[in-house]
Amino acid sequence: MILKSTLAEVIESQKENLLKSSKGILRDKLKEIKLSKKYATVITGIRRSGKSTLLRQIITKHKKFHYLNFEDIRLFNFKLNDFEKLGEVFLDKSTSNVYFFDEIQSVSDWERYVRTLVDENKVIVLTGSNASLLSSELGTKLTGRHLRYELYPFSYSEYLKKFKVKGSANSFEDYLKLGGFPEFLNQKNENILQELVNDILSRDIVARYNLRNPKMVKEIALYLLSNVGKEFSYQNLRKMYNLGSVNTVISLVGYLENSYLLFTIPQFDFSYKKQLINSKKVYAIDTGLVEANSVSFSKDKGRVLENSVFIHLKRLGKEVFFFKKQRECDFISRDKKKNLEAYQVCYNLTEENKAREINGLAEALTFIKKDSGFILTLNQTDEFVVDDKRIFVKPVWKWMIER
Repeated sequence: MILKSTLAEVIESQKENLLKSSKGILRDKLKEIKLSKKYATVITGIRRSGKSTLLRQIITKHKKFHYLNFEDIRLFNFKLNDFEKLGEVFLDKSTSNVYFFDEIQSVSDWERYVRTLVDENKVIVLTGSNASLLSSELGTKLTGRHLRYELYPFSYSEYLKKFKVKGSANSFEDYLKLGGFPEFLNQKNENILQELVNDILSRDIVARYNLRNPKMVKEIALYLLSNVGKEFSYQNLRKMYNLGSVNTVISLVGYLENSYLLFTIPQFDFSYKKQLINSKKVYAIDTGLVEANSVSFSKDKGRVLENSVFIHLKRLGKEVFFFKKQRECDFISRDKKKNLEAYQVCYNLTEENKAREINGLAEALTFIKKDSGFILTLNQTDEFVVDDKRIFVKPVWKWMIER
């Protein structure tokens, strides 16, 4: 139970701080988000990716609104029955029909209150840093009544806007090293990214799922972050960390994915069953974050570039796979209309690696029945025709700006 006076005080101070805060660089995602009285707008993404700033940018379009961030320590004991009191406090302060809630998944059964507001034709915007919790809760009480958007750290285009520089191989290499977390880009202090990982592991995983061995959780997380772009198996992880069950490993990796810290992708196949049993690859949310938390990552420029391409495909809303038959291709992407594209990523295309990269892409294109694909490099432009397949070599930084 929380006192009504406490709620009023928190709401007032949070709103004042929000309006004082900088609107920052306008996020590309802002163009996609259309608020509606019929649907709750849900924005998810990793901690510190800029969700609150994006919320601030949306809020500027509204003269009257209600706002509450549920991660405020003063709201630690907030329960479902406090929502009624919250509604009364909101009405005391404003007659607005627009509600913004930050990190609402901190409160159990929050979806019941939100569903009531949606049924009353209120405009609702929610943010959260856990993909699974929001998905499961939205799927019970808000099925068909929400629109979901995922926010990632700054894209390369947003990075260019922030630092007011032009696209080039040099600025892109800086972006690969620094990544896109807004606060880190302001401070350039690696402790920010190291503490971010610690915060996610302790609050979003160990505490939330009542895990007993935080040291092991961190070891597995750092191992996966240090091996982006590589295949892994749950069985090998089980043996490596002497865990009793493969299901334990599957659950833990799932928790890491739900927090947006990392992603696993399956081997592409038109058979969904084969996708499930084939090996997986792992990628991280941000190259700067891995740089700050891994010793070996930055030495392999090819993997750094590959991870950056992967995140950009995710940012574009693509479903991503890797291809492995007789040869290998880094990515096959599929959009919402089921259109397929194939990408090979190579830091520098040379006479020594040219045949491997081209032939792997050509085999993938044949498998998905496409007649053209991309080899993305740091700063090369070229074009080849192999077995009637047109292959475009393009600098990653140009490709990202155009997309």
